Amino acid sequence: MLHNATVDTLLERRSIRKFKPKPLPDDVVETLETVAQHAASSQFLNDWSAIRVTEPAAKKRLAEIGGQPYIATAPLLYVFVLDEHRNAAIAARKGVEVASDAFTLNGSYRFTQAQNDAVLALHAMETAAYSLGLGCVILGSLLNDVPALIDLLNLPEYTYPVLGIAIGKPDQEPAIKPRMPRSMQFFENEYPSSDEKLLSGLDSFDAEVHKYYDLRDTERPVDTFSDQIAANAID
Repeated sequence: MLHNATVDTLLERRSIRKFKPKPLPDDVVETLETVAQHAASSQFLNDWSAIRVTEPAAKKRLAEIGGQPYIATAPLLYVFVLDEHRNAAIAARKGVEVASDAFTLNGSYRFTQAQNDAVLALHAMETAAYSLGLGCVILGSLLNDVPALIDLLNLPEYTYPVLGIAIGKPDQEPAIKPRMPRSMQFFENEYPSSDEKLLSGLDSFDAEVHKYYDLRDTERPVDTFSDQIAANAID
């Protein structure tokens, strides 16, 4: 396997949930936001936005929504949003009838496209942050209460929250989580023809995962990957 600074940054990626309280300089914020803007954008629609949350009360509310106290103290906090509202406003200024059946920016395909673009932008920001010696955690838990999140961020029609990200100087050093064998995720030309082939590396992966200790519960190793999947497979 080849190595360079970019590859090693990605290979060393891990979620950081405890940050030093020092605020991040403006030039770091500018860098992270500019990098996010340079992520791929399908059809050049630029159909995402990000809300930088700085008010302590709003951060506290996000921590309540996400059920994660560290959200409230993150030095830098964003919620990425799929955003067709801006493009609808632009189209309306150009005379497009947004209430017509021909209007497409409110369709499921466009929303999926915008969601993908928001994720790509967030990942670009995350990678840039790690390259600068910062730590991050991606916050899917903010979607625990979407109506409350929409209300808190004053999100208009044709927008929807996608993911959050907290960024700061790391104040912990968790181990890197094991990764699934490549043979279980990368296939050549077609999907495996049997589950036996598909799951051929599962036992060794389960054993490796069961050796991992999460800093959130250091008293015991995490469950095997199979047990985690089974637990998440039912409501």
